[in-house]
Amino acid sequence: MKRRFNPIKDKSSEIINYLMASPDMPDDEALRFKIQLSIEEVVDNVVHYAYEGGIGWLEVSTHLDSNSLILTVELRDAGVPFNPLEQSEPDITLSAENREVGGLGIFLCKKLMDSISYRYENGNNVLTMTKLIWK
Repeated sequence: MKRRFNPIKDKSSEIINYLMASPDMPDDEALRFKIQLSIEEVVDNVVHYAYEGGIGWLEVSTHLDSNSLILTVELRDAGVPFNPLEQSEPDITLSAENREVGGLGIFLCKKLMDSISYRYENGNNVLTMTKLIWK
């Protein structure tokens, strides 16, 4: 399942809903919750930070491998090159007041998903997340 949204300004909810409606998504509510939180974080980051004023495109896709074991969610945009995986991990031992702003969302994605990778390819940011969905 693949779709390009253009422009993406004010379309976070529409993009998230599209991905979560994919027939590739698992039925298990606990898995869906983890996947949705991760999707919300990365989609919101692209919509708010990839393009000046949110004027740009975002292509999203889901894929379930042939054994129906691994769900892959991919986001591709032509915004400002940015690898969220290079950001330092937040110090979660500190109180919210003493912690630096940012980084908590991608930290959460790393904990909820089985793998996250980033590449810059042909002028595009490509973020790929996978989740093992078999029981």
